[in-house]
Amino acid sequence: MTEKVAVLGAGSWGSILANLLAENGQDVTLWSHNAEQVKVLNEQHVNPRYIKDFTYSKRLKATDDMQSAVDGASVVLIVVPTKAIREVGGQLGQLLSKLGQRPLIVHATKGLEQNTYKRPSEMLTEEINEANRTDIVVLSGPSHAEDVARKDLTSVTAACADFAGAQTVQKLFSNDYFRVYTNDDVIGTEFGAALKNIIAIGAGIINGLGFHDNAKAALITRGLTEIRRLGVAFGANPFTFIGLSGVGDLIVTATSVNSRNWRAGNQLGQGKSLKEVMDNMGMIIEGVYTTKAAYELAQQRNVSMPITEAIYQVLYEDADVKTAIHGLMQREVTSEVE
Repeated sequence: MTEKVAVLGAGSWGSILANLLAENGQDVTLWSHNAEQVKVLNEQHVNPRYIKDFTYSKRLKATDDMQSAVDGASVVLIVVPTKAIREVGGQLGQLLSKLGQRPLIVHATKGLEQNTYKRPSEMLTEEINEANRTDIVVLSGPSHAEDVARKDLTSVTAACADFAGAQTVQKLFSNDYFRVYTNDDVIGTEFGAALKNIIAIGAGIINGLGFHDNAKAALITRGLTEIRRLGVAFGANPFTFIGLSGVGDLIVTATSVNSRNWRAGNQLGQGKSLKEVMDNMGMIIEGVYTTKAAYELAQQRNVSMPITEAIYQVLYEDADVKTAIHGLMQREVTSEVE
């Protein structure tokens, strides 16, 4: 059965997910606030700023009118940076109320809000009235847009407290190269998605400093321990972190040049300033902002996160990169299970 789906956010991940849904036979409209981007997508079927050398399905329609995208949609997929979630969610909430609609809300955003430390689903819950949404589902896992564009084999998780919502997303997205599993741990899925970006910056730093596989493996493994600690402190299921939205997403983000967070860390390790890195990237580096939120959360909850603390010091206190990394190795030795 064909569903009408609105996808809000036409960056690399949003546009590729919209294309995937269109190729799956769904009636998809992709919304962007950029009228020129919309024109190019509709006329040339390309999105060169975000995905180079890729031609989108002619079935995919783009618009800069959110109401046009949302009107009649049974599913709304939100794929915008964390800092835009409230604005876009608020606009969507008003439109749904005006249109009298109650779609399934899905998001694929990975981060935490600054100052409030709220997860994307919490922000959407506040911005969209319960009367105008059937449920909120998180779509997350190890999935670079570039790889999905070339139909590399990909597995992700759809997380929702109600399995019915997760199963709807599973059916919509799954095909012969994109496999969706279900999960009911929204908290763990969102913490895993957000916090792995911090560790990816650290992995990039390690590479930029010239360290090799032993160092990378140690940092990723101990980084996963930190992710689990903070997530569990907020009620997450610890087993979620050994799944696709935990260790799976961490591996792909902390080992690939396709990861903006890894590339940012790599440049920091090579001696560039954070300002230079952010100016050169041209797109949001979620891990930079998530590091601050996670560091402050850990301080509040008294959760030990030494890797996160070291990266915070590099990003926000202008600490020397080499000193911060070596400081991790000189900490008092302890048990692995602590």
